[in-house]
Amino acid sequence: MDRFRDKVVIVTGAGSGIGEATARRFAAEGASVVLAGRTADKLERVARSLPAERALVCATDVARLDQVERMMQATLQRFGRLDVLVNNAGVAPEGYITDASVDDWKEVMAVDLDGVFYCCRCAIPELKKTRGSIINVSSVSGLGGDWRLSFYNAAKGAVTNFTRALAMDHGIDGIRVNAVCPSLTRTPLTEDMYREPELMAKFNERIPMGRGAEPEEVADVIAFLASHDARFVNGVNLPIDGGLTASNGQPPMS
Repeated sequence: MDRFRDKVVIVTGAGSGIGEATARRFAAEGASVVLAGRTADKLERVARSLPAERALVCATDVARLDQVERMMQATLQRFGRLDVLVNNAGVAPEGYITDASVDDWKEVMAVDLDGVFYCCRCAIPELKKTRGSIINVSSVSGLGGDWRLSFYNAAKGAVTNFTRALAMDHGIDGIRVNAVCPSLTRTPLTEDMYREPELMAKFNERIPMGRGAEPEEVADVIAFLASHDARFVNGVNLPIDGGLTASNGQPPMS
């Protein structure tokens, strides 16, 4: 498929996990892709496997507005337009509110929430020109609570409602704003969990499909939401969770 031929896509957090899979999916469908993230080496590794003429590495800390502005300028200088923004960058420290530090709280809000705000604010003027779209990577943690992830829950809950508000404000501009809400997904962020068989068994028991997601399965849905196929989908926070939300997180009956 070439659904994104001649389109330009920014993916934040593109150096690994869902961001890497998303960048690869858009490139495979013909898009020019801007790979943004804090670690240039990771971005360069991904870029080397993409067509050189359609890949731009832009080391960016989305928690800093000046760096987001620089990323946008670099995108326009190289490709001349923007069609899709995927806000994927995120961090998720664990701990009870009395154990995790104030600095942890500030970092989560800076990356997971401020970063989405900064990127959307910079992208929307360009997306108005192309009648483009924004896909925010929220989480099922933005739809409900988790144990020992209150900071992450708060940030992703804000992203979930921010998505709805932007969809209402900018649908008239031809900009669609949606979010995906993955549950457990195999990424560097969760690799320690995947090394604990007992913990994984408990997670898998709660998911009706019996397993977590692979990054490519989330990327597939992101590509759909950005495509013409989803042209009347706006303001949706779509769970990608193997049925976890539908089951209310309850394990199967014995």
